[in-house]
Amino acid sequence: MLHHEIVRAESGAPTRSFLFLHGILGSGTNLRSIARAFCRADASWQAVLVDLRGHGKSAMPPPPHTLAACADDVAALARGLSLPVAGVLGHSFGGKVAMSLAHRGDSLAQALAHVVSVDSMPGARPGGRGSENVAVVLEALAALPRRFAKREEMIEALVTRGQTRAIASWLAMSLRRVPDGFEMPFELEAIGALLDDYFTTDLWPLFDDASPRDGSARLHLVIGDRSPVFDAADRAHAERLARDGRASLDVLPAGHWVHVDDPDGLTRALLARTSGAPALADEVRS
Repeated sequence: MLHHEIVRAESGAPTRSFLFLHGILGSGTNLRSIARAFCRADASWQAVLVDLRGHGKSAMPPPPHTLAACADDVAALARGLSLPVAGVLGHSFGGKVAMSLAHRGDSLAQALAHVVSVDSMPGARPGGRGSENVAVVLEALAALPRRFAKREEMIEALVTRGQTRAIASWLAMSLRRVPDGFEMPFELEAIGALLDDYFTTDLWPLFDDASPRDGSARLHLVIGDRSPVFDAADRAHAERLARDGRASLDVLPAGHWVHVDDPDGLTRALLARTSGAPALADEVRS
């Protein structure tokens, strides 16, 4: 079972679970601040911070390494939770895992009242369009040794290979402590397979086939206005879905790392969309 952390409001008595799924090369802790703010504001939820396969403290199971396999992992975790899962939020790669979970068509998918995709374009992106830097990061990681005496050694090695200190420090957070120092947890070949499936899978049908609703869509798209992940055609597609009532749409003043660039805005949008209250704006924001 996937490693996970439960977050609840201190005085809350939650009755349902909301899953939080991180992006590639990340871990569940990346979304902890958003999850805590969400549960403090709405104590009816408990947040479940999930480490996806091969990330954080979760092992990498045998192949196939696909979005569908990741969704199967998450579904198995959901079945073992004490409170029923009624919502899922995913950022980037995790956003498409969340969509895949909703696309399964089983009882869990039907129970999801809210599916929130944070800067994760549902369609295919040949060649990793908009995320070309991910391939560069993987190449840099592949050139490093598996073990380091100190986290700082990995950070300096990545900076030497052209990564920013911020990205290098973030990646070093994933190192696992071992008796003689720290070990890199990533199985890069499997990570590459996950990314290949992420970039080639088209999940627009999940949105296009959704039933139109008046102000209470279960599918929610959040886009970072400065992010390259959605091009002009993708943005127009999302706007049409919002106008048709098939999905909600919030465009926040952020880059791809929406939860870092605009955590308050993301929390407000999440609360508004899950409570049925007016969101940051009832029309498409730009």
